[in-house]
Amino acid sequence: MKLGGKTAIVTGGGRDIGRACAIQLAQEGANVVISYFASSDGADSAVAEITGAGGNAIAVQADLSTQAGVDALVAATTERFGSIDVLVNNSGGMIARKTIPEMPLAHWQAVMDLNLTSVFMMTQAVLAHMKRGAIVNLASQAGRDGGGHGSVAYAASKGAVMTMTRGLAKELGPEIRVNALCPGMIDTDFHNIHTKDEARKGFEAAAPVKRQGRPEDVANLVTFLATDDSAFMTGTNVDINGGVLFS
Repeated sequence: MKLGGKTAIVTGGGRDIGRACAIQLAQEGANVVISYFASSDGADSAVAEITGAGGNAIAVQADLSTQAGVDALVAATTERFGSIDVLVNNSGGMIARKTIPEMPLAHWQAVMDLNLTSVFMMTQAVLAHMKRGAIVNLASQAGRDGGGHGSVAYAASKGAVMTMTRGLAKELGPEIRVNALCPGMIDTDFHNIHTKDEARKGFEAAAPVKRQGRPEDVANLVTFLATDDSAFMTGTNVDINGGVLFS
């Protein structure tokens, strides 16, 4: 197993992409800590699936837009497993689609805290416990193309995650590699909530692969970036969008 004896934190691991990442990292032998904000059922079921297969996992409720939530998650991880080897910064979201004229400052700040400040705080918090390892950030295709209507705040936050990834790779190397993914249309609750069916069907028609992505597609790539299979990759923002955008 490529992550045997190592410990991975997956933020937002109670559903969709995060849950798939947690399970795949555990299949590679990692001890997995799943953070969740509200998706307790999904986090608990992921822990049960991992432990039922002979792995080690715990779930921790935490609000990662706050320093207290970040500190509690890292403390729970080190208390249970000791050091930290992999951090998957998956927690985030759009909250709502709002155009600039209708957007209150509180919405802008909430989106930035959820998607960007949480990555800063989690990265800063784990460094004291990570001598060597990998950080994988979840950015978005929106960070490249600006996103759809009403998603300027979300797209800006994800673009900043992409830039942070490059800067962290320079700052933390060679001991810690930092990469990010830029998923396109993945079949998750994010798009169930924020994207109309006709837009999703249009994506499928336009994509060379003729389907939406699956959480497992993203988890495959996260796992690759978390292991030494990607030892010569750092500072990259990897597109995973079925071929609808080439960068």
